[in-house]
Amino acid sequence: MVAVPHIDGKIMFRRCLVTFKPFRIFVVGIGFFSLCFLMTSLGGQFSAKRLGDSPFTIRAEVLGGLESRGVLRKISDMLEVIMKRIDSLSKRDNMSDTRILDELSSAIDRFQPAGLIERIQAIAQNVSNMAMKVEQILQNSLAAGRVRDGRANRCEAPQDPKYPDCTSKLDWMRARWTSDPCYAFYGVDGSECSFLIYLSEVEWFCPPLPWRNHTAPTTPKPRGKRQAAFRTDIGALLEQVGTGKESLIFMKRRIRRLAGQWGQAANRLGEKLKRSWRERKKILVHIGFLTEESGDVFSPKVLKGGPLGEMVQWADILTALYTLGHSLKISISAKELQGFLGVPPGRGSCPLTGPLPFDLIYTDYHGLQQMKQHMGLSLKKHKCHIRVIDTFGTEPAYNHEEYAMLHGYRTNWGYWNLHCKQYMTMFPHTPDNSFMGFVSEELNRTQKEYIQRNKVNNMAVVYGKEASMWKLQQGKERFLQILHRSMEIHGTVYYETQRPPEVPAFVKNHGLLPQNELQQLLRRAKLFIGFGFPYEGPAPLEAIANGCIFLQPKFRPSHNSLNHEFFRGKPTSREVSSQHPYAEQYIGRPHVLTVDYNNSEEFESAIREVMTTKVEPYLPYEYTCEGMLERVHAYIQHQDFCIPGVSIGNDSKVWPGNSSSHFVRLPDSSGLAWAGSVAGPSTWPPLSAMRLLLSEEGKSCIDQCQDHSLVCEPTFFHFINNKEAFTQLQIQCDALESEMNHIYPAFSVSRRDCCLQKEPLLFSCAGFHSKFQRLCPCRDFRKGQVALCRDCL
Repeated sequence: MVAVPHIDGKIMFRRCLVTFKPFRIFVVGIGFFSLCFLMTSLGGQFSAKRLGDSPFTIRAEVLGGLESRGVLRKISDMLEVIMKRIDSLSKRDNMSDTRILDELSSAIDRFQPAGLIERIQAIAQNVSNMAMKVEQILQNSLAAGRVRDGRANRCEAPQDPKYPDCTSKLDWMRARWTSDPCYAFYGVDGSECSFLIYLSEVEWFCPPLPWRNHTAPTTPKPRGKRQAAFRTDIGALLEQVGTGKESLIFMKRRIRRLAGQWGQAANRLGEKLKRSWRERKKILVHIGFLTEESGDVFSPKVLKGGPLGEMVQWADILTALYTLGHSLKISISAKELQGFLGVPPGRGSCPLTGPLPFDLIYTDYHGLQQMKQHMGLSLKKHKCHIRVIDTFGTEPAYNHEEYAMLHGYRTNWGYWNLHCKQYMTMFPHTPDNSFMGFVSEELNRTQKEYIQRNKVNNMAVVYGKEASMWKLQQGKERFLQILHRSMEIHGTVYYETQRPPEVPAFVKNHGLLPQNELQQLLRRAKLFIGFGFPYEGPAPLEAIANGCIFLQPKFRPSHNSLNHEFFRGKPTSREVSSQHPYAEQYIGRPHVLTVDYNNSEEFESAIREVMTTKVEPYLPYEYTCEGMLERVHAYIQHQDFCIPGVSIGNDSKVWPGNSSSHFVRLPDSSGLAWAGSVAGPSTWPPLSAMRLLLSEEGKSCIDQCQDHSLVCEPTFFHFINNKEAFTQLQIQCDALESEMNHIYPAFSVSRRDCCLQKEPLLFSCAGFHSKFQRLCPCRDFRKGQVALCRDCL
């Protein structure tokens, strides 16, 4: 053996060449060259992949990127030179072995392969690892195939009586799984197994599959409670409201104008609550009627005299929630709604699988419909978190879908099966709903004195910004002529270039005025007069707050869904007795006069009364910033419709009425109160506020409670829906029955039957029937705050 003083790689290579004959050297060279060629190809294919992307990935520290390809290229070039050299030497017959080795050694020296052998060894090790991984993949693939073969026999609709809808849902999935991309999002691929996995693990219509890994679902950690702190800087709120629509510009202008009053109200309420701890809620506000998906018919009319009442209320709701210190997200598009809720992509056919990211969601009927489209089955699960801003109110008979269908109460609205207190109204139409309200600007003492000194006794402003409201029909021309004889009439009717022909020539029309100019006009005027439409807007309260007397028409007969087009289809049976029932019932004389415009003598008498009566500016407390903050705070802290049993199940089972100690008779013997010695359940409003009355035949609990200066409280129905309540009211029952009926619990005078309510969602203050006396749970209320009882705060 010839030893040449070179590096270890050269010594090893030469020893190999001495051992083999030229032909064997040729064969080994060809094989080694082929291996290196393969490795060069693999290096080019896989070196760009991330570690862990493939079982074939070569370790980055040995063979990575350009360096690895360079090493392989050097090996390939070296072997090519060696093979050429071997081929040339093999053709010479007179060459000795020593001479051949010297020639090959000289060829190798030209490459200076420092560390090359170590790199070749590393490559070889990676090739070995790759081979092992390929073998593992093949074994796993065969095993998965065997599992699929076995699973095919198990992916059949299981017959389980606990899941009666499984088969029908499986049929639907077979036919319609491509109708919504959300199914593919959850792994549905058209196979029977994917259908069953989805229906058992996402929608729960089918039983769990025994061959699936049923790990217990991880319960999300409850969010840590954070304290809410009153805010007075509205800058962040204005940024969230956004721009781009006239409606949003109007709302932001209103928020800015009233910011100072909101801040003062927050400080006063904070003192009243003695800085008590309040939980900060995560709240989503989705204003559905302003979305493009709902048509947004309001925004284009903001500057043309269109209705502003809804935007006034939403601006005040946003400000109240923000001022109270809660965390807000504001949505005015379906896309924003989908993103905030975290619903899967698609058309809303699939449910949410995670927890709802909000404690409360404020929306309207348009938004509720959009939530149904995007949340699918999840809406039913999470609907207890929703609060629906509902201008005219929704009564229980219209809210319960099955009952509404069976008894003719089905409308285009309603039918959502919510707890009726989740509907929040602009005025306290019915205590079945929660009264949300809005605010009007409050004047200080100096402003009030200035207004009284500068009132023009013979100046009237007409309530009606759209020319269509002035059409001289239904006697409008007659009473306007009567008014014109005594007063100067001003209007604020929108027009573009020409005076609206509907407005009489003797009316001084100012056109559509900005809010501050309108207020200046109202502060000078003595009378604010309504034509009968629009119904129940904010403008009359603003006029009264600026020292005007509001004159409005009495409706005979009352307007309702049967005799008036405007109310047709609305989920209420209200009898609207005037243009503004709240002003008539809760404010009244001297600030509000409600007369029959068709009676000329009555109308003229009212005008004379207006001109001779002096009134101070007046604003009910519940329509001040402090009043609204107080009310919204109480709702957020105390109303919880997610507690089991609040909206479903018959709570009367908890209080079966087997003891006479639950109620005590009131001193005037007109009704019952909850016995103070009985430890009732924790409820809001507290049971100490309850007064139980028996109505007259044909009278609703709303009217019966009002007759006793009380308010009907539907929360208390759960505690009087039992035989004991009838007994304590000294009613002898010949029979006791229980069924779904929105006037129950009640007493049938003709049959002498005592009737209990079977469906708690149908507990109704508004229901009445000419042949029944109703059991009416009433309560007291705070002065100027009809929504809250005396102990509710």
